[in-house]
Amino acid sequence: MLLKDRVAIVTGASRGIGREIALGFAREGARMVLAARNQGALEALASEIVSAGLLEPQVVVTDVTQEQSVQSLVDSALDKWNEIDILVNNAGITRDTLLVRMTEEDWDAVMNANLKGAFFGTKAASKVMMRQRRGRIINIASVIGLVGNAGQANYAASKAGIIALTKSAAREMASRNILVNAIAPGFIQTEMTDRLPESVKSAVLQTIPVKRYGTSADIAGAALYLASDLSGYVTGQVLTVDGGMVM
Repeated sequence: MLLKDRVAIVTGASRGIGREIALGFAREGARMVLAARNQGALEALASEIVSAGLLEPQVVVTDVTQEQSVQSLVDSALDKWNEIDILVNNAGITRDTLLVRMTEEDWDAVMNANLKGAFFGTKAASKVMMRQRRGRIINIASVIGLVGNAGQANYAASKAGIIALTKSAAREMASRNILVNAIAPGFIQTEMTDRLPESVKSAVLQTIPVKRYGTSADIAGAALYLASDLSGYVTGQVLTVDGGMVM
């Protein structure tokens, strides 16, 4: 098992990419801490993990836009497991609209959930990891943060900020054996993308060289690599998982 007995926190674990990452880590022996705002969905995931014969996860209802909530998440994990080995900053939202129609609330909501949430998580967990002199932080960015997208100025800015945060944190923490990397998913089939019109999905497919949409499992595999000893000499990198979309 690649993550046997390691303590891993995943935010936004109630659905989509975060849920798949949590399941994948649990299968590899991690002691999971599941964080999101939806307690019912978290408890359902925890039950699924236990039913599979895996170690029972810890469930912590968390609002990543609030620093104290994120600090309480880290404190709860530390109280239960006495260490934190891995943090996946995955929680995020979209509020898509053209820039000229975008409200300040649209901008702030996305920046708070996506970028500020990653900042709060990185700050709180890194204090523990620095004392331990080891740790892995994985931030879920997006190819949109690399190339931009019409109607997603707020989302693109938040994900570009996550990439810059990742590189800066990696430089600060490398001497303490804390590796900080980002994953930039391409077009991944989730509840969020399922709501897009078929015409949009068809147009996107034409831009993907491998001619298929990505899955949450594709991203979970990349996260497992970055969380495990297989990536022991990798930090400050952005792993683009997009089927060649922005090569």
